[in-house]
Amino acid sequence: MTSTAQAPDVEHVVIIGSGPAGWTAAIYAARANLKPLVYEGRPKTNPSIVLPGGQLMLTTEVENYPGFPHGVTGPQMMADFKAQAERFGTRIVTGDIAKCDFSKRPFTLTDDEDKVIKTHAVIIATGATANWIGLKNEMRLAMAGGGVSACAVCDGALPVFRNQPLAVVGGGDTAMEEASYLTKFASTVYVIHRRNEFRASKVMQKRILDNPKAKVIWDSAVVDVLGGEKIEGVKLKNLKTQAESNLDVKGLFIAIGHTPATGFLKDTGVELDDKGYVKLVDGFRSATTVPGVFVGGDCADSIYRQAVSAAGMGCKAAIDAERWLAEQGIH
Repeated sequence: MTSTAQAPDVEHVVIIGSGPAGWTAAIYAARANLKPLVYEGRPKTNPSIVLPGGQLMLTTEVENYPGFPHGVTGPQMMADFKAQAERFGTRIVTGDIAKCDFSKRPFTLTDDEDKVIKTHAVIIATGATANWIGLKNEMRLAMAGGGVSACAVCDGALPVFRNQPLAVVGGGDTAMEEASYLTKFASTVYVIHRRNEFRASKVMQKRILDNPKAKVIWDSAVVDVLGGEKIEGVKLKNLKTQAESNLDVKGLFIAIGHTPATGFLKDTGVELDDKGYVKLVDGFRSATTVPGVFVGGDCADSIYRQAVSAAGMGCKAAIDAERWLAEQGIH
């Protein structure tokens, strides 16, 4: 293939999103001399909490990422990832990509300030946001590390939750998985559900209903989260009787699903599944249905949703993008 010189106004690769996938992709792309441009996103708190750096920005202690034997805070880890990417020459814009035109190459991106960017390749690493109840105190305590979380696997084993009463909100398979995991550490796990039966599969339901450490509170919703710096309990409302009551718990885990941040990809040719996650052409690679557009992290992963798996996907996306650009003769 004929070699194509890099036009001065066209990027080699633009990475949309930050977090473990985005920053890892940036580190690999920068070290490959692709001079990546990262759009890290903007802070948003309504209706969900969305911060540059992803969901780890809401995680006080990360104890399951290799290389940190004494743990590290989520925000510190993301600051270190970002600094490492910058060290190798990554350029960063605090903003969002609002629109993508992948119909011809180079691709055209438009950001939320109407700036147009041309690029040969794109890596999507926008993640997925946890669905929250939307209560003021829930958001406050989640952002302050006060015992409200959207990931039991990430946070449930922390010392602050051990041998304590904990609550899980939800009724699907994810809620059953989270509650089952928490029974390893908690004194009691209360599963709070709005209906009188779970939506989860029968197998997953049985795990909770047969577990002596799990107690189900049916037909109820959390209407407030109690506590100052740390959660001390939740206020419940019975949706049949309208009666309110307080439940003493030392941790609240929201398990009502996630929403991938892929709305800006509608009608771009990048195929999404029925839940909005980016489809992979090959499960072992990072290619999407548009050649030259790659993906990493939680926006393509509805199963694991871990920092280490997202970082691995970001690595693959950068390597795939580098090889694809070389195949196009772009240098």
